[in-house]
Amino acid sequence: MTPILILSGKGKTGRRVAAQLDTREIPYRLASRSSEQRFDWYDESTWAPTIAGAETAYLAPPVGPTGLTQAGKFIQQASDQGLRRLVLLSGRGVGSPGRDFAVYDGQLELENVVRASNLDWTIVQPAWFAQGFSEDFLRYHVLAGEIRLSAGTGAEAWIDTNDVGDVMTTALLDESYVGQTLEISGPRTLTMTEIAEELSAATGRPITYVDLEPETHVAELVEQGLVQEDAEAVRDLFAVIRNHRSEYVSDGVPKVLGRAPRDFRDWARETAATEVWSA
Repeated sequence: MTPILILSGKGKTGRRVAAQLDTREIPYRLASRSSEQRFDWYDESTWAPTIAGAETAYLAPPVGPTGLTQAGKFIQQASDQGLRRLVLLSGRGVGSPGRDFAVYDGQLELENVVRASNLDWTIVQPAWFAQGFSEDFLRYHVLAGEIRLSAGTGAEAWIDTNDVGDVMTTALLDESYVGQTLEISGPRTLTMTEIAEELSAATGRPITYVDLEPETHVAELVEQGLVQEDAEAVRDLFAVIRNHRSEYVSDGVPKVLGRAPRDFRDWARETAATEVWSA
């Protein structure tokens, strides 16, 4: 079996796909700036050597409009160079009627590149990752005891990233999912106030949700070091939740894995035991 190419293999999903392939003793090859064969989304001279010999790939695209454009160009080159099978990480709600937020435009364009290619493709659209509170910028909100976001009273069906990795791995190895778009989520929706309550119970200390006005959210993000464009992109992502467009549960995890997705409460309690929020 030709090694599966994992792009962004050190990210939250890529490293979980790699771990699952390790368990199954299936060969894979990581592609990143620090990998043996250097790969850089913004250095197109690194693309051809990375693609060479690969038949199947998992792709988690870089963040931002420029990164998504580069990912589209890469997919076209990979198809021309002989890649046969691709599993793409996208976002839940992208391209869905009634959820057509401008912040999703770049992801939708990338999905359309994939669908128009000659590749055997599967697109996986997950809800927001629970691990955002332990492995990403939301961790610092938990440590501070205040989740300061502009999500309003909207809810999201947060998903354990390990479930995402399991779905991705299955999609890579089972060609019955070719041509399918899989929406996946956790088993229930939670508002940010409910998230704060779950995290308080898990950590044993008070954590509250502070509902910011969108422009206040942007200002705080800029003050923390984000450039204006990136801060506005974060605001726009949370606007999807704020406008109550994420308040639904998707059936992709049971459909693919034959089991229920993991609940946020169980994830939070197990994560608290790792002392990730003890710093």
